[in-house]
Amino acid sequence: MSNVFSFTGTVGRDAEVRYTPAGLAVLSVTVANNIGFGDKQQTLWIRVALFGKRAEGALQNYLKKGQQVFVSGELTQSEYKAQDGTTKTSLELNANIIDLVGGKRNESGQSSQYAQPAGAKTQPAAQQGAAFDNFDAPYDDDIPF
Repeated sequence: MSNVFSFTGTVGRDAEVRYTPAGLAVLSVTVANNIGFGDKQQTLWIRVALFGKRAEGALQNYLKKGQQVFVSGELTQSEYKAQDGTTKTSLELNANIIDLVGGKRNESGQSSQYAQPAGAKTQPAAQQGAAFDNFDAPYDDDIPF
């Protein structure tokens, strides 16, 4: 890879998985990245593509509008003519890494917990509770400090 561009941003619309004529899976998602601050703040919209087996997994179920993500990959820029005749620039990223950063933003701007995708299995409550410490119980360990 000749150039690597890494950033955090917000998913602009739900991810889609499509297949090339050769059968290769392509996950496509648009991510917004805010640069600057105050009156000088701009939003860059970057089209992100993830290819192959990673695109076929459950990641699509989590990449919903409003989700915060970290993306890293090879950035390319292309120009095209808009319907009004002006020349526009488009940023595309061939992703190597797409990580979920935080909970999805709701309408009030607050971060919520991840919603479990449809069809995902949950563990019984007894198994879930065993993984957490009981901080209300007395602590009897002999610590020298």
